[in-house]
Amino acid sequence: MGKFTTYLAVGIIGLSMTSTLALAAGTHPVTGEALADEQVFTYRLSDEPTTFDPALAEDIIAFEVMRDLFEGLMNQDKDGNLVPGVATHFDTNADKTVYTFHLRDNAKWSDGKPVTAGDFVYAWRRALDPATASPYSWFMELMQLENGAEVIAGEMPPESLGITAIDDQTLEIRLTSSLPYFPQMTITPITFPLPEWTITQYGSDWTKPGNIVGNGAYVLTEHVLQERSVRERNPLYWNNDATILDKVVGLVINDENSGLIRFQAGELNWTQIPAGQFTQLHEEYPDTAKSFPRLCSEFYSFNLSDSGPEAFKDARVRRALSLAVDRSIITDRIMQGGQTPAYTFTPEATADFVLPEGGMRAMSQAERDTLAADLMREAGFGTDNPLTFKLLYNTRDDIKKTAIAMTQMWRQKLGVQVELVNMEWKTYLNAMGEQDFELGRNSWCGDYNDASTFLDLVTTRSGYNDGRYDNPEVDALMASAGTSDNSAAIYTQVEQIIEAEAPIIPVFHFAAASMMDPDLKNWPVNNVMMTWYSKDLYIAAD
Repeated sequence: MGKFTTYLAVGIIGLSMTSTLALAAGTHPVTGEALADEQVFTYRLSDEPTTFDPALAEDIIAFEVMRDLFEGLMNQDKDGNLVPGVATHFDTNADKTVYTFHLRDNAKWSDGKPVTAGDFVYAWRRALDPATASPYSWFMELMQLENGAEVIAGEMPPESLGITAIDDQTLEIRLTSSLPYFPQMTITPITFPLPEWTITQYGSDWTKPGNIVGNGAYVLTEHVLQERSVRERNPLYWNNDATILDKVVGLVINDENSGLIRFQAGELNWTQIPAGQFTQLHEEYPDTAKSFPRLCSEFYSFNLSDSGPEAFKDARVRRALSLAVDRSIITDRIMQGGQTPAYTFTPEATADFVLPEGGMRAMSQAERDTLAADLMREAGFGTDNPLTFKLLYNTRDDIKKTAIAMTQMWRQKLGVQVELVNMEWKTYLNAMGEQDFELGRNSWCGDYNDASTFLDLVTTRSGYNDGRYDNPEVDALMASAGTSDNSAAIYTQVEQIIEAEAPIIPVFHFAAASMMDPDLKNWPVNNVMMTWYSKDLYIAAD
């Protein structure tokens, strides 16, 4: 029997009935707090969402919107625990290669049709179909789905995928091998169900307001490109009675400082704090300026494909550039928002992750700089033959400041000459995905709380191995980790290989430094994945 059983869903329905009475009285059904008359959450989108189609989404901005518009098999609570979504519970066989999810019978699409197991089957087959060209299809391959790799490669039809609707409320999923964190992976948007009839009717226009049909707590009612998106409550959502926010407005504000100004003017309930301003803002507004650890890593990828610089084929060059980055300057002087220096790709806060002993982390920056200079000389670069390359980054003030700082460190310590190249978000994503860069800024937030969500990105099968790093030993280790009794040791070993070969430069691990209206309640501050759902938030009365 899986972790969740039917009685849990019954308890939620009971809460919904209580909630209706409490909301009518203008108080929170659990805390008893007085609620604001206007339940509208307005927040800053750092850029335009790339898509509203779960099969095509690949970035956090889009993921946050998707969790309002759609609902998958499972959700997370504010502490990061797995809780029921469309599924009330699941069962597994003895070796955990077959998962059977039992769906609630009151889940509906926003057009009134019931959500069925067949909607998941359609969505998963569509996501892996090469014709869809999903940038996240590799993630479903990592889920160890039966025939998943073959479907992605076009060697087998989507119908052969290991997912079956036993009946409308019973979904069977078959894996090629046991994966202990498989249920956690079902909170990711690419696994969400989809309305086949709507997609068939409207084609690529199915996600436009007025056309889109979702099964989440909210419906997309307005979208103005590069300006705003608006989600309003879906009255047919199965737990609508317990939902408090009526409307969610995402405003596209590319500049963090502009976001702060608009927050202070009362236009926003939430925005990111610009780099370098957290300490001062926290002193002035301790109840508003907040910072929480987040399961994300900032890093730079070397283009190791045929289109990349020849110099980057030398691990000594890559390692020298990594060593010479003084991460504490970036976290303490530029970011100043609770970020921590990164000497591993995997954040230390990741569940059961064991940091490697020794290595770069154990060295002083002076020792790192000395070793970096030695490695660069060994590779044939110096004053008479300086290393030159281009660094690609996307538009954002803190990213630009970090890139400038790193180039100054390399020039002063190693005589390296770097040309900075800036691109807007979608163009940058395309350039990274097509290896149209030399060294590129990157970031990653965990899809689930396990080191594999980071380390799988350096395997050859990953769709987000932008640098095309190719190491058979890493591939073999990561393939074995899913079924190993000691995966933690394997992950530590892979991190040691990453440090030695430096296909990427880890720079810092994230913190969610943000300005948050004190009246905005129930933000998931204890969830390091910072997976938030508007249906769980509310605005308290002043």
